[in-house]
Amino acid sequence: MQTKGSFVVPPAPLRLEGVGITLREWTDDDLDALVEVYDDPEIARWTPVASPFDARAARAYLDKARTSRAEGRTAQLAITTDGGRPKGEVLLFRSASDERDAELAYGVGAEHRGQGLAGRAVRLVAELALRELRPRRLVLCIEQGNRASEAVAHACGFALADQPPVPRRAKGREVLLRTWSLRPEGTDRSGRPEAAARPA
Repeated sequence: MQTKGSFVVPPAPLRLEGVGITLREWTDDDLDALVEVYDDPEIARWTPVASPFDARAARAYLDKARTSRAEGRTAQLAITTDGGRPKGEVLLFRSASDERDAELAYGVGAEHRGQGLAGRAVRLVAELALRELRPRRLVLCIEQGNRASEAVAHACGFALADQPPVPRRAKGREVLLRTWSLRPEGTDRSGRPEAAARPA
């Protein structure tokens, strides 16, 4: 699946099951649930999604997600406990900083937090990415101060990378994101083979 050091995400439809959750593609029937997940002050504070996040924003978000999906750049999966109503979302995409890296992101609706949904979703997608896509490493880019996301990164075996913060613009302001990374087993910090695996 690799091309010139980058990768193509697995084609749709993608469905992952395990650890008490089911990750699946978004559908048009999920627009109301998408609003419930993303129309939230904490989501607005830490992510670039529109705020307020209403039905029109949900439609635009889903359309953009499908375009990116069709181009093989991003997989955006609804987090559910039974394949039904979404409680959050997990994303897998090429890192904008280095296309050899796969980046993950996630968001969980306010009433569904504290159940470990984000961590379980990240673990499922990380296993798939490391097994099938073979990126140099998996990364999470988290704004400093986002304690909840940092806790998920820790719980899933990611470690703060030794590199400068990544600047990105979101909602008209520049934010600095710290990189957390997880490397495939048997590679060192440069991606070369080594004797033992470790987060870096």
